[in-house]
Amino acid sequence: MNSELIKVNCLLAKLTKSQQYTKTLQLFHKIQSSHYLKPDQYTLSTTLTASANLRDDTAGNQVHAHVIKTGYKIYSHVANTLLFLYSKSEDLTSVKRVFAEIKFPDVYSWTTLLSACTNLGEVDYACHLLDQIPHRNEAVWNAVITGCADNGYPSIALDMFNRMHLLGIRHDNYSYASVLSMCSSELIDYGVQVHSLVIKTGFLVKPSVTNALITMYFNFGNANDAHQVFDETEHDHITYNAMISGLVSMGKDENALVMFKNMQEIGLNPTERTYVSLMSSSPCKNLSTQLHAHSIKTGFHDSNSVSNAAITMYSNNSEFHSAELVFMELEQKDRVSWNAMITIHAQSNSNSGDAIPTYLQMQHHGIKPDEFTIGSLLSTMESIQSVMTILAIVIKNNLISKTEVSNALISNLSKRNGIKEAYIIFNETNSKNLISWNSMISGFHSNGYSFHALNLFSNIIVSRLTPDVYTLTMVLNICATISSLTYGKEIHGYIIKSHYFHNTSLGNSLIALYSKCGDLNWSSRVFDSIIHKDVISWNSMISAYGQHGKGEKAISCFESMQDSDSDSVKVKVKVKPDHTTFIVVLTACSHAGLVEDGVKIFKSMVNEYGLEPGVDHFSCVVDLLGRAGYLDEVEKMVKSDWCNVDCSVWWSLFSSCAAHGDLRLGRIVGGILLEMEEDKSSVYVVLANMLADGGFWEEAEGVRKMMRGHGVVKQPGYSWIRS
Repeated sequence: MNSELIKVNCLLAKLTKSQQYTKTLQLFHKIQSSHYLKPDQYTLSTTLTASANLRDDTAGNQVHAHVIKTGYKIYSHVANTLLFLYSKSEDLTSVKRVFAEIKFPDVYSWTTLLSACTNLGEVDYACHLLDQIPHRNEAVWNAVITGCADNGYPSIALDMFNRMHLLGIRHDNYSYASVLSMCSSELIDYGVQVHSLVIKTGFLVKPSVTNALITMYFNFGNANDAHQVFDETEHDHITYNAMISGLVSMGKDENALVMFKNMQEIGLNPTERTYVSLMSSSPCKNLSTQLHAHSIKTGFHDSNSVSNAAITMYSNNSEFHSAELVFMELEQKDRVSWNAMITIHAQSNSNSGDAIPTYLQMQHHGIKPDEFTIGSLLSTMESIQSVMTILAIVIKNNLISKTEVSNALISNLSKRNGIKEAYIIFNETNSKNLISWNSMISGFHSNGYSFHALNLFSNIIVSRLTPDVYTLTMVLNICATISSLTYGKEIHGYIIKSHYFHNTSLGNSLIALYSKCGDLNWSSRVFDSIIHKDVISWNSMISAYGQHGKGEKAISCFESMQDSDSDSVKVKVKVKPDHTTFIVVLTACSHAGLVEDGVKIFKSMVNEYGLEPGVDHFSCVVDLLGRAGYLDEVEKMVKSDWCNVDCSVWWSLFSSCAAHGDLRLGRIVGGILLEMEEDKSSVYVVLANMLADGGFWEEAEGVRKMMRGHGVVKQPGYSWIRS
């Protein structure tokens, strides 16, 4: 081999290892134009790696053509790098084609193919391939488990993990870390079992597993168990960073800073991730400046990750000038830096128009947009036409295949009456994840296509995706909106069969569904089955009783609530009524005519619970007393200084005056409403009818003339049934 080529290959490898991919490609082009150097398999493999990491499809295709021309594709490391190239560019067809040309695929070949399939939505094909592999080791299993875990297929990932265990295939730190990272609050018991297995198999010493365990317990909202894992393992940068990141995620910023201090006291210097985690908590102005200064002092002044985090930290504290200074001082602004500035402008009420000019500057510097750029730009768009302009940018930069981008487009188009355009993008998205389906279902419902939304949910069930709590809550609310009891029961059945059976949020939605569909019995049964009732559970059940005219049961439920506990976090906490509780129970009292109970409950709101009544509460009390004919008491209340009154309160009183024929008070309230809503025909009509019913015909006609004089027209009623 040419000794000069060996030196050049070493330089290529060094550039690629240090992530200087553009320089790698530049050097490769010099080799190509050289008269005495010819690229070999190592040259091509390294250059393909650089092209893949740059996501430069043009350069990658050119190098691939050179590989074919020179016959170097017979070398396994070259073929595997080609797999990596097309996997990075999300070109699954090319991945499959390259793999088919490999005579003797090795473990890397299989894992790259399996990862590409799971990442790009072909999970069934990946599972089928796994069964075809002659010698399956933990690496190929991990490729499927990790791919499913990262792309919204948790049930398949857990099933694969369990199959490994049953088949006697040894789990390693990668499979443990992947499964532990999926364990949310719905899988606490499963996560604890995996933790036991980790201890039994001796993998607690692996930093990646320790990190995943700490993160899992923080995901459970259990900082104590996370601390216990931390205390039982050797401390290094990884464990400290996991603790700091977890504490920040739970809003325990002071604890995170204490951990930061302890880390330095035992001789561990902060890393980039340490500063990035702490800065993401957006500490107060003085502390954020100190933290940034500390990062500069410890040698991270030229770190893009830390500088980008500082830009975001300053912007979150509304220190936009400081954010811009950090950005301007960056020598090598990367895509994240530009995205941070675009996001700052996009979120600014006064400078949102600067987002597009900043994007144009980014383009001028030769940096292409990614999914985060597009997301920020879309947030500034106010019309369907402007969203379509962003779509053109997406297509031009070959980003439409990015699931995050298509999801953002679907969501934005749906919000701007572009539901047809959103559905076209949805259908053309090959690698749909659960967010894609949720966005489209939400879009259909918000645009009045509720049955289309429910049909789409049925398609999720048919696919291998598992609906999450958000999906199920959304479709239950859709069923409640259109009073589809049959479909709602089907979804309830699915919830019972799944591991979401005891989810409080879904239970609350089911109570509302059955109530709105007229089945109070099932509302009550669902309520009784909820183990950890929260304030929304009680409010939903009280509201259900009220909607069905069961005022006394609503009051009984309210009284039971005051004696109840919520032990959802293993600590018994009294469930206290909130503002919504009093609205629903007062409404129930009003509809059932339970005046004394309603007044007593209203007084307890202030005297026992220290809650300040709002407009809605006063409206309920006015309606309660007004329906029962206590108009003098209502008049005194609305005239008092402590009563919060708006149009809804006056309308409640006005309706009661009309119902009880109180012309004296009706005239007063009607006059007030005419001043507030002189363009509303209903005020004139009710007042005129009230006067006419009392025999004051001339005065009634005067109100009608006033109505015509203001150009107010009564909307005529009509029937949907044609005669």
